[in-house]
Formats: sequence, structure tokens, C-alpha cells
Amino acid sequence: MTIADIKKTVEQKMTKSLEALKADFGKVRTGRAHTGILDHVMVPYYGNPTLVNQVANITLIDNRTIGVQPWEKNMVSAVEKAIRDADLGLNPSTNGDMIRVPMPMLTEERRRDLIKVVRGEAENAKVAVRNVRREANEQLKKLLKDKAVSEDDERRAQDDVQKSTDRFVAEIDKALQAKEADLMAV
Repeated sequence: MTIADIKKTVEQKMTKSLEALKADFGKVRTGRAHTGILDHVMVPYYGNPTLVNQVANITLIDNRTIGVQPWEKNMVSAVEKAIRDADLGLNPSTNGDMIRVPMPMLTEERRRDLIKVVRGEAENAKVAVRNVRREANEQLKKLLKDKAVSEDDERRAQDDVQKSTDRFVAEIDKALQAKEADLMAV
């Protein structure tokens, strides 16, 4: 393993941590509607549990309502029931073959709880980034011990790893601030 390999691995793992955080943030519901809320809803489709987005077209009707249109008419009631039973606090209503899913308003207390949740997720992402840094530094120390690199190269590489860490922690903080602002917007 070379210093370049270690740096590349660090970038990849830290990027994955940031992407995972953004995906987690997407699952935290704000007062606004977004189709990602229904990503994990399972519908019985010919006896097999299937993701709702594989049996229906999901769109935004307006910024507070999601529209779900199953591709098969006989799936309308099953999709509606699956959304209601998904424990997302949503109450869909059917209008012909279109299911409307209005987003309920968030209370101030619920917003504060959600902010605690996203702060916890951001902290977990920072821990993951720091763990990547620690692993990389251990690999660099091993290269130095095995005399595969000079002390100067190892020191420079550690500085580069630290710069990557700082950059990704700043990105996490930026994502957290954006999500908090989104949650507090009424």
C-alpha cells in the first residue's frame, strides 16, 4: 500500500460517510413534502413485498402534498393501506386512481426533537470521518515503521489526511446547518 492509495481510500470513505449522512437527512421529515419519505414503504404486490416506487408513480402535487398513482388500478387500496401503516404519521386519501398524501404540520416540540435527531446523525458522521483518519494514520505509521516511506513523507501524508478530515467535518457542519434551517422553516 502506498501513500497515494491511503489518501484515495480516505477520500472515498469520507465521501461515503457524507453521502450516508445526506441520505439520512433526507429521511428526516420536514413540514414540506418530498417523495423520498415514501422510499421505504413496502406494498404487497402479487404476494411479494415490493417498494411503493416500483408499483406506482410518485410525484409532488404541491409543496405540502405527495401524489401516488399506482400503475395498476387494483393496487390503489393496497398502496394507500401500506402508506397509512408505514408509521410515518401520514394519512393518505384516494381520489379515483390517485392517492393524495398531505404532509401534516410539524409542532415546535416535534421540530426540536427532529433537530436533536439530525445533530446526532451529524455527530455520527463526524465520528465515522475521524475513524477513517485514525485508520489512515495507523497505516501511515506502519509504512514508516516498515521503512517504506520517509518521516517527511509520512508527516506530509498525515497533514493531507488531516486536511481531508477538516474539509469533510466542515461539509457535515454545513449540511447540518442547512437541515436545521429547513426544519425550523415554517
